Amino acid sequence: MTVPTHVAIIMDGNGRWAAQRGWARIKGHKAGVQAVERILEAASDEGIQHLSLYAFSTENWKRPPAEVAALMALLRMYLRMFVHQLARKGIRFQHLGDLRGMPGGIQADIKTLEEATAGNTGMTFHLAVNYGSRLELAQAARRCVEDGLRPDQVDEAAFGDRLWTAGVPDVDLLIRTSGEHRISNFLLWQSAYAELYMTDILWPDFGPAALKEALEDYAQRERRFGGI
Repeated sequence: MTVPTHVAIIMDGNGRWAAQRGWARIKGHKAGVQAVERILEAASDEGIQHLSLYAFSTENWKRPPAEVAALMALLRMYLRMFVHQLARKGIRFQHLGDLRGMPGGIQADIKTLEEATAGNTGMTFHLAVNYGSRLELAQAARRCVEDGLRPDQVDEAAFGDRLWTAGVPDVDLLIRTSGEHRISNFLLWQSAYAELYMTDILWPDFGPAALKEALEDYAQRERRFGGI
């Protein structure tokens, strides 16, 4: 079976998963993190080289302050817990997004996790936190100007080298859970030719079997990249 090099997932449905059970939204987010742990294991075992997960967008700061605070606390707790799982599987961690807009403690935890896993040679786990693709594109354009590039020097390669994903292969398969059919400002440049896979499964219920089904669907597709 053809396995995609880079899989990106928009993890959606935590709140609805909790609401269906009459629980507070934060319980859905906790269940969602447990799903992340399962998918990290499964993706690594499937031979995926890059896994990008959309955890918190630049727009998510508009949520109720109490929910944002709970999400940041949950993120910090799991960033510290991930180190053992990543070390065991040889997974390298990379943050995608704007660190400057995040609490200082989380910035430190992200940098610590990146440094602790820098020597790992297995799958790379890209966690998008405080990420927005339009912001990423705008910052890449700004860097081209700051680096003194002439207009004729600004090509796709030069632009790509100034994205947060510089050096990372483009997305092959983009998955979204919970039945929504939009990409929500996630990896717009990198997903230009990605295969899209939408599922009604809510993220906390998305496990290894669901990932396997998405990969099998991808393997049946013929990718033409604009050709005939």
